[in-house]
Amino acid sequence: MNQGLSGGSEADRPWSRRGYEERPALLDGAVLWTRTAAGPAAERPVLPDGCMDLIWADGSLLVAGPDTRAYVPGEFAARYAGIRFAPGDAPGFFGVPAHELRDRRVALGALWGEAEARRLGERIAEAPDPAAALEALALSRAAAPDPLLRAVVARLAAGRAVAETAEAVGLGARQLHRRSLDAFGYGPKTLARVLRLQRALALVRAGVPYAEAALRAGCADQAHLARETRALAGTTLSAYAASVAAKSETPLPSGSRTTA
Repeated sequence: MNQGLSGGSEADRPWSRRGYEERPALLDGAVLWTRTAAGPAAERPVLPDGCMDLIWADGSLLVAGPDTRAYVPGEFAARYAGIRFAPGDAPGFFGVPAHELRDRRVALGALWGEAEARRLGERIAEAPDPAAALEALALSRAAAPDPLLRAVVARLAAGRAVAETAEAVGLGARQLHRRSLDAFGYGPKTLARVLRLQRALALVRAGVPYAEAALRAGCADQAHLARETRALAGTTLSAYAASVAAKSETPLPSGSRTTA
């Protein structure tokens, strides 16, 4: 699915189609997404996903920190491009611990300096394909992934217990908690809940009945999944499913536009 940084007809370029699109980025584990605003529309919340994003919005560069709850920003630009880093990878790129950006959206200038952020934003705006230019920026500055953090995410995403995960990667419970705060923005238990909810909602989007989706994702039962959906996504299972069916659109990542 990976595409080159240039080439293809105009019809193949992200800005030629309205709405939200994403593809695997050339940066290992990351996702490149684009969004073209189509005018006023009902907001759909952005759900926690354990990730952080770098967003280009009509010339400005923003950072979306890791969420612990649903987030609903307002419309502020006509064109967006974003790169969603794999869980744990973004702090090395931005140069700050993830917990400092938890539940926040901040201008990149606050982290890298106003002059540098403005220069980079203008360079992306002038590029034939802003999304490809954003991807190139991420590739040029990204740090190498930490194998230990990748192992933590893989095990929690597979439904492994936090204690079992800590033992498997050779960390004590407190060490894992500290590493998780810096890498993911919150502790491993919260990350496990977020990843479990993402697994469950992916099954719901695929048409799996709620009770079966709950058990397959690792919840105790449907009631457990309903509570987690309310707590982390700020909605009910039925409302979420109805929204997905009505919009027929890929769920949005942590930093992208929330208008479905």
